[in-house]
Order: sequence, then structure tokens, then C-alpha cells
Amino acid sequence: MASPVLLLVAALCFCAMLFGAGEAAARVAGQVVEASAFRSRATDPNMEVKFDFSPFLIQYKSGRVQRFMGTTFVPASMDSRTGVVSRDVVVDHRTGLAVRLYRPSRRAVATGGGRLPVLVYFHGGAFVVESAFDPVYHNYLNALTSKAGVIVVSVNYRLAPEHPLPAAYDDSWTALAWVLQNARRGGDPWLAKHGNASRLFLAGDSAGGNIAHNLAMRAGQQPQGAAAAARIKGVALLDPYFLGRYVSGGAQRAWDFICAGRYGMDHQYVDPMAALPAEVWRRLPSPRLLMTVSDQDRLGPFQRAYVDALRASGWGGKARLYVTPGEGHCYFLNNLDSPKAAMHMATLAAFINGS
Repeated sequence: MASPVLLLVAALCFCAMLFGAGEAAARVAGQVVEASAFRSRATDPNMEVKFDFSPFLIQYKSGRVQRFMGTTFVPASMDSRTGVVSRDVVVDHRTGLAVRLYRPSRRAVATGGGRLPVLVYFHGGAFVVESAFDPVYHNYLNALTSKAGVIVVSVNYRLAPEHPLPAAYDDSWTALAWVLQNARRGGDPWLAKHGNASRLFLAGDSAGGNIAHNLAMRAGQQPQGAAAAARIKGVALLDPYFLGRYVSGGAQRAWDFICAGRYGMDHQYVDPMAALPAEVWRRLPSPRLLMTVSDQDRLGPFQRAYVDALRASGWGGKARLYVTPGEGHCYFLNNLDSPKAAMHMATLAAFINGS
């Protein structure tokens, strides 16, 4: 039997036809439907919104998460354009942590003398969307692997809100340890045969840049990070996600959502510029750091402040600030053939190769 709401809507439409009150009836009918839908959403925990993190996702009171981007999966493959080959490896079956490895063409490997730098890469997405298997990152890292002549390990860390911070940091630390272990004889065939773990680089964009920074600092401060610290030759932070004291309420709520309220806005994970004393900055193990800033990025002031804090600390390395005019946050991931994106990638490739 039809619901009372549908019967009422049908009756209103019928009256409109009889008495010519079409517009008024249509408005009333629309309001009835909207009110009914609203009441349904208000009583259905699968539809009642708990946190709206648009344009990334919505979390409902039932716990269901609806993501609006970064859910497409592209398989590992041989890239016909660059000759780069990729494959996936599960690092931790308990958590589902996996990585996608990229190896340049055999000709490029031979040209590089058989031993190539190793780049551990962390994707962006505000800690809540995207993956190492998304076509945007797959295309970007195919191109970077070819351009830089490097073995890339792209980390598919767990996402918030199902796995709030520090899950992404812990997964990335586990992946870094896996890389070092498998670069030895008898380890992963690509890393052990073609990778040079003494030329190790960490890089990431947006949230991934935040992860790269925090991993490097962890390696420099913890005794169990000594092996990684000794091998890290560079850290590249590409439009990284950092915040500061004076941000909007929306940005504060988003950070609270990402970490489930565990860390305040003054925590070193999100605001190292204010939270870290100079002696801690000086423990950054890398001798070189590349910070890229898109000058229309609202995170730009925090990214510049990061470089200022690092330089002022007395850290013994060299920090380079690379600014792209007229572009927004992480523009370089799309339209790889555009002049600005190509120059951005060339800068990163040169950084990896020591120039």
C-alpha cells in the first residue's frame, strides 16, 4: 500500500490539474517530500551526518563513511609511455598495509649502473582519502620514476576516520623499516638488486608531506631509527599539510576529526614550527630538504614558516624553498605535461640526484 506521504502528494497534484493551481501545489508537494526525507534522515543513523568533511567525505552517525574522491583503483602494470614497471606487495597482513613499487625500464636501470636511489613516497588526501593505487598517483609516480631514475616505494597507509592518527604515521614507519630490511641481499628482488638504500629519500605531497617530515624527525630522535637516519639523504615536502595557531574553526575541527581529538593544534605533528625547540629541529637526519610551495595555496604561510624555523635552528643541512607562482595546492599532480608541473617534477628529480 502506498505511504500516506505519497498519497498526499498524489492528491495535491490531482487538485492542481483540476483547479489550475499548479505552481502552488507543486511547491507544497515538494515541501512535503523534503520534510519527509529530512525526517527519514534524522531518524536513520546511516543518513544522519556526524561530520561533513566536504569535498573529501561525510561520516554518518552509524559510522558509515562516504568518500567522494580517491576511491578508484588502477592495477600495477608496465607503463607503455615510460617503460616503468610497477607491482604491489603486502607488508603487514594484520593491518592490510601495502606498498606499490616502481622500477625504471631495464635500459634506464643499466644506464644508472644497476643501483638506483630509493624514494619512499606518501600520498596526500588530508589523511582521509586517496591511496597508493589511485590513477593520479600511479601516473605521477610512473613519470617521476622515469624522470629521476629511482626505485619508488609508494605507501598505502590506513586512513582516518576509521583509523585516526597516529595510524598513518605508524604504517609509514613500518613501511620504511620494510624498505631497509628488504634492500639487503635476499630481500625484495627490486630493492635488493637495483636499490641503493644508502641513497634513501622521503617525499610526499600535502598530508604525505606531513608524514615524510614526521618520519624523518622520528628517525632522528629514536634509537630504533638510527639505521634509517644514517641513510636518509633528502626529504622533499611537496605543498605539505601543516597548520598554525591562527587557523579557522573549520581547520581546527578537521584536524580534530583526523586525529580523533588526540592531539591539539599546538602539537608537533601539525605545527612543528611552534612546537619543536631548536635542538629537536637540529636532529633532522637529512642533509638536504626541499620545500615546494604553490603561492595560491592557503597552507603557504605555514610551509614558509617551516623553512624559516628549520634554518633558524642551527640545523647543519641545506633547505631549498621552491615556489610556483599562480598555482594552487598540489597542482603538479595533474596535467603532468604542463610547463609548471614539468618544471616542478624536474626540480624534484634533480634534488634526488644531488643537484
